[in-house]
Amino acid sequence: MLLNKMKKNSSERILMLLKMRGEATALLISEELGVTKEGARKHLLNLSNANLVKATEKSEGVGRPSTYYSLTDKGLSRFPDTHADVTVQLLRSVKKLLGDNALDLLISDREETVYNRYEKEMKGSETLEQKLNILSKMRSEEGYMAEWKKEDNAYYLIENHCPICAAATECQGFCRSELHNFRKLVGSEYEMERVEYIVENGNRCVYKIKNRANRM
Repeated sequence: MLLNKMKKNSSERILMLLKMRGEATALLISEELGVTKEGARKHLLNLSNANLVKATEKSEGVGRPSTYYSLTDKGLSRFPDTHADVTVQLLRSVKKLLGDNALDLLISDREETVYNRYEKEMKGSETLEQKLNILSKMRSEEGYMAEWKKEDNAYYLIENHCPICAAATECQGFCRSELHNFRKLVGSEYEMERVEYIVENGNRCVYKIKNRANRM
């Protein structure tokens, strides 16, 4: 029974890793999980047989192609949208009964509420990295599986999951609202743009942040 539980935990960790990374090789998975490459392959085979994971061959120059693993639609469904059907039905009802203006007011009210909560937690943060630490933590607690990284002279806020994807797809005002909040929170000295978008078939939402002074 303990062995089965350990196997399940490893499989869940692989699914989580693939959700966060988009794709990964067996070697990378073995290093992340602290297991042998053969052990990682066995877990991947089981996940593939369950139609949770798929393999893709990629040529990377000289030598044999590398095998990358990613989640199937069934695998992605293990990270559900929060109350998707009910949310979409409510949005459609608001639009039908009260009109577009009422829907805009609903989104604006949510935007203000969310901004005030984030801004309160960030009070006292002086650097962009401090702000991103707090923002990614809060977003992760809300189900967005958020993280940030720095590459060259740019920062990237990454959300590996969207718990309101159905609502955002039905009404993209939610996405515009979130981007507007993020821009205010990081400050006017930074330029922020969305460079990858789940709603447009991306694996995740990625926001690129650059200091405006660096563009001069």
